[in-house]
Amino acid sequence: MSTPLSRIRNFSIVAHIDHGKSTLADRLIQLTGTVAERDMKAQMLDAMDIERERGITIKANTVRIDYPAQDGHTYILNLIDTPGHVDFAYEVSRSMRAVEGSLLVVDATQGVEAQTLANVYTAIDADHEIVTVLNKIDLPAAEPERIAAQIEDVIGIDASDACLISAKTGIGIPDVLEAIVKRLPPPHSGDPDAPLKAMLVDSWYDPYLGVVVLVRIMDGTLKKGDNIRMMRTGGKYGVDKLGVFRPAMQDVKELGPGEIGFFTGSIKQVRDTKVGDTITHEKRPCETPLPGFKPSIPVVFCGLFPVDSAEFEDLRDAIEKLALNDASFSFEMETSAALGFGFRCGFLGLLHLEVIRDRIEREYNIDLITTAPSVIYHIFMKDGSVLELHNPADMPDMSKVDHLEEPRIKATILVPDDYLGDVLKLCQDRRGIQLDLTYVGNRAMVVYDLPLNEVVFDFHDRLKSVTKGYASFDYQMDSYREDNLVKMQILVNDEPVDALSTMVHRDRADMRGRAMCAKLKDLIPRQMFKIPIQAAIGGKVIARETLSALRKDVTAKCYGGDATRKKKLLEKQKAGKKKMRQFGKVEIPQEAFISALKMDE
Repeated sequence: MSTPLSRIRNFSIVAHIDHGKSTLADRLIQLTGTVAERDMKAQMLDAMDIERERGITIKANTVRIDYPAQDGHTYILNLIDTPGHVDFAYEVSRSMRAVEGSLLVVDATQGVEAQTLANVYTAIDADHEIVTVLNKIDLPAAEPERIAAQIEDVIGIDASDACLISAKTGIGIPDVLEAIVKRLPPPHSGDPDAPLKAMLVDSWYDPYLGVVVLVRIMDGTLKKGDNIRMMRTGGKYGVDKLGVFRPAMQDVKELGPGEIGFFTGSIKQVRDTKVGDTITHEKRPCETPLPGFKPSIPVVFCGLFPVDSAEFEDLRDAIEKLALNDASFSFEMETSAALGFGFRCGFLGLLHLEVIRDRIEREYNIDLITTAPSVIYHIFMKDGSVLELHNPADMPDMSKVDHLEEPRIKATILVPDDYLGDVLKLCQDRRGIQLDLTYVGNRAMVVYDLPLNEVVFDFHDRLKSVTKGYASFDYQMDSYREDNLVKMQILVNDEPVDALSTMVHRDRADMRGRAMCAKLKDLIPRQMFKIPIQAAIGGKVIARETLSALRKDVTAKCYGGDATRKKKLLEKQKAGKKKMRQFGKVEIPQEAFISALKMDE
């Protein structure tokens, strides 16, 4: 017998990074006794080591809580804890479609931040009922009244009846549970006897069970042993195991309308399960599929190469396994003269790139080199064709190119008044165009149009350092625009090093080239012959440093005597060095690649 719809509440928790989403989830789980006290630990829903270490949520996770409310009924609460970071906004948007309401958590000391806005708008787009929760009221710096007024000013939702809580100490958590039951709506509709219609919310690979699929049932009932079909991919499977998460897996006999649970059905690859797909019975399908999600589009590309080329097959294995769990990560093979075989991978942003890289190094024990992150440029050729450029090393001959377009983003930055000047200067330096500047209390909200390739390098780190960590930043892709971009190559001993090729704006190429050459001069070890390190655009060298040669003192054995004898020995040495330079190969150490790409101007 499935639970009546009026007793089900499906909701997600949205907030800016570090405002206490995962801690609030921990308290809700603890207070309702979903997990025994002895098994409780911090960040209960963050399963990956890297999530615990960085203190951030990367994958949206779900838990089912039974709550005996004050009105005497027991309610089933399905909670989805979502990431707060801009790179994982895709995880947030798809989690939102599976639930009807959201808890908006705002830090009562920090107030509304850039991601708070972005995530609330995602919730409003998904037609959510929103309950405001002000967290960290136990801190001396908390100002709940001011922050509630700020929420009303900036976001425009009523915060007069916000729940005041401290997720860390547990103050006010019972009020949140009552608010969920009273103020969030039950699932809108659902007929247990209709044909099965379920939404595929997420899927991941488990080494023992195969692919685990997280579903939200809209109509109909899913039972163990049913034969189901995915409407988009056409795959047919039998349901072997059916259950819910209390964070640990717990088997159930059936899932009815409005419920969120998981099933496994000896599915071999996560690629066979498209997020947003509609699942229905094979024999009695529903008529129309659910509207799916638009697929996530990678915005940042970089090459991943193994330090030891013998580990290439292991890297391929690791990348394929990670792609099983992460639908938004794409990859293809590539080769490089300097680095050998590797993969060109697409990511949703720099944090996503760092997380994938850390997971490969940690979970699969492979040392990696990552090339300079780059974005997709559109190249308009003189013959009228348009190419997409993912890797600056593949840039066609400039004489055949008419013009280039680069992706631009619309960035929203919230920053305290004192640091506004520094932020405006930083955006100006990165070729930004100011669109808007408004004030909320003593904080400025700046909207900038910025080129994405200036942001992917180290914009976030620079922003945090010029504002002492107080600024928050969120962006969305805007459009492509023409600009004066050129490919800058680095030549070491007259040989181009393709892993260090980057696209730069012509006005800043000289500065970037000089910085890169100076950096490499310190990083490349000296050889027996002198090495020129040059930055070039096409055939024109724009910067140069020379690494001097190591010399053996060939005149040491001559004491006194004729000067021509010393000269002869030195000439002979010089001729040898010249020949060496002609045939010599310069090995660039791995650290040099990694350090040279971290541009701190």
